[in-house]
Amino acid sequence: MDIYHITEPTAPKVPIIISSPHSGTYFPDEIKQRLHPDKAERPDDADWFIDILYDFAPAMGITLIKANYCRWVIDLNRDPESKPLYTDGRVITGLVPFTDFNGNPLYTGATPDEVESAERVQKYYLPYHEKLEELLEQTKQQFGAALLFDAHSIRRVVPGIQADAFPELILGNNDEKSASASVIKTAWDVLKNSGYQATHNTPFKGGHITRYFGKPDNNIHALQLEMAKTNYMDATETAYSPENAEKIRAVLKQLFTELIKTVTP
Repeated sequence: MDIYHITEPTAPKVPIIISSPHSGTYFPDEIKQRLHPDKAERPDDADWFIDILYDFAPAMGITLIKANYCRWVIDLNRDPESKPLYTDGRVITGLVPFTDFNGNPLYTGATPDEVESAERVQKYYLPYHEKLEELLEQTKQQFGAALLFDAHSIRRVVPGIQADAFPELILGNNDEKSASASVIKTAWDVLKNSGYQATHNTPFKGGHITRYFGKPDNNIHALQLEMAKTNYMDATETAYSPENAEKIRAVLKQLFTELIKTVTP
């Protein structure tokens, strides 16, 4: 199994790369057999079908990169030294998670030790991040600027993170530090007027990918869009809903249309 899959643009390339680091659901056999069977069968914390939701993007000239391995193998959106992203008491799964978002154990026995965790960083984590860096640098060289758009989803209610339901759309840019003011304004103007409940940097500011790669002073911008799974899945949040998906896809297409104008010199 490849670490990631890249879908090249089918229209003239634009300076935007969509990253989907959490839509993978694959486990290597040696890891899968150590997990609770129900967790291995249905990794609920995965961003199910996000790669399908965004499959319109190549026709807009956008490059897509999707991770194939489940985030429970290694979380590509965490600091490589496991520094916590938030310090407000919410459950924060680690670089190599031992529990799901609600604190339920993933492993039937011993959890990965430091040696195994370091091996997973080398085998699964670094290749994805190195490819992101390469794609961004190539894009910047071609266009003078690049935008990394990190695409995520989450169950509408996750008690381990917060008691209340999440907003439908959450734009994150590390408190407006990971992208220029114009890029942020473009994205937020579309989302806040989309008809969906939208918030900005609350309760998510963007994970490690957004915070690490977003360097607007160097003409590399990064945004994270977290969304409720009910936006594009059914009410049980287990199956893709084409009807729901088409509504949010219309918003996303408008969003990228405007971002292309803003980022392209």
